[in-house]
Amino acid sequence: MQEKLFILPAREPTEPGHTSTHNLPAQLTPLIGREQEVAASSTLLRRPEVRLLTFTGTGGIGKTSLALRVATDLLDDFPDGVCLILLAPISDPDLVIPTIAQTLAIKEVAVQSPLASLRSHLQHKHLLLLLDNFEQVVVAAPVLTDLLESCPFLKLLVTSREVLRLRGEHEYPVPSLTVPELQQQASIKGLAQYAAVVLFLQRAQAVKPDFHLTDANASSIAAICTRLDGLPLALELAAARLKHLSVRAILARLEHRFQVLTHGPQDVHERQRTLRNTIQWSYDLLSVQEQRLFRRLSVFVGGCTLEAIEALYKMLDGESMYVFDGVTSLIDKSLLQQGKQDGEGGEEPRYLMLETIREYGLEALTNNGEVEPTRHAHAEYYLVLAEEAELRLRGSQQAIWFDRVEREHGNLRAVLNWLLERGEY
Repeated sequence: MQEKLFILPAREPTEPGHTSTHNLPAQLTPLIGREQEVAASSTLLRRPEVRLLTFTGTGGIGKTSLALRVATDLLDDFPDGVCLILLAPISDPDLVIPTIAQTLAIKEVAVQSPLASLRSHLQHKHLLLLLDNFEQVVVAAPVLTDLLESCPFLKLLVTSREVLRLRGEHEYPVPSLTVPELQQQASIKGLAQYAAVVLFLQRAQAVKPDFHLTDANASSIAAICTRLDGLPLALELAAARLKHLSVRAILARLEHRFQVLTHGPQDVHERQRTLRNTIQWSYDLLSVQEQRLFRRLSVFVGGCTLEAIEALYKMLDGESMYVFDGVTSLIDKSLLQQGKQDGEGGEEPRYLMLETIREYGLEALTNNGEVEPTRHAHAEYYLVLAEEAELRLRGSQQAIWFDRVEREHGNLRAVLNWLLERGEY
């Protein structure tokens, strides 16, 4: 019964007495684990000063599903309707305005540009446009400002892997679903409190109706949900494999998750059918410099500081001027996260990759022949840090350095394992 805490049943977009027009599809599955996000983003869009809200997040995080639910819940707030604009099929930024106009069934006027026609049509309308998958046409973003300035009652809800960086934009990062702490052995009842587990179970029962959470499979399900970072797409693809594999077999194969998490639904865009395609789409949208930084960051385990990244770059390239801008860009593009700081915030912020994204980065690092020099630079930095820690742990800053060593546990262990593999330790 705990699952009910996490399931938002699909609301019918055409309720009796409803007058708002829309083209929103009825959802085939309930939205799980998004109560807080639905409430918070709906509240934002109801505020008069919020006219552009962008859902950001890595591929497969569930931005579109969340946006569709929010748009459906807001139908009563927009007398002139809610319109879904599908941008996934286009890659030319010049097609954004024609695509919006075509979806709204606005006829071309010979004496007007498509943008002027769209302005005229929307000028007095209380309308919400849901622009889905904006990341590949992000250079067209300034035209959205034009529309908002020309059409005072228009509001925009955008899904994008990348923030648009526009005046008046409100970003809403979509988080992963909640996952169990593997260090704590949770009961069946306890596991059912986590949205990732509930989603996995729901999708598992879609292919195997008699599947249930039991004492025998609880720890494996918890591990799958955690190792897949609570990513809805990854969880759905993993659950679909239960038709042919046991839970333990799926867990064992997550070392090679990109080979396992394939064969998604045929009625979604090709880049959403496999985990690899989803991350590769984001990677392909990066500049050459951003791709290089993304690959190099994959050697860090459990996150790192800006100082560590700059040191890595200095060892590899002799300079690190690009690092800060590059890190900021990867955060904006939902491929890197800035961790929360504890205490008074005096410590340097840490930057983290979801494990699924980091694995793709390691694969790309290998394919580009960059593993050896990058791991060597990574090891050099942490060996120096370990030597300094050995001294500092005996001094007056002992508590600070205990915390620092604890935060770098994953990196120090990775360096030790790498040196052992090479016979250098």
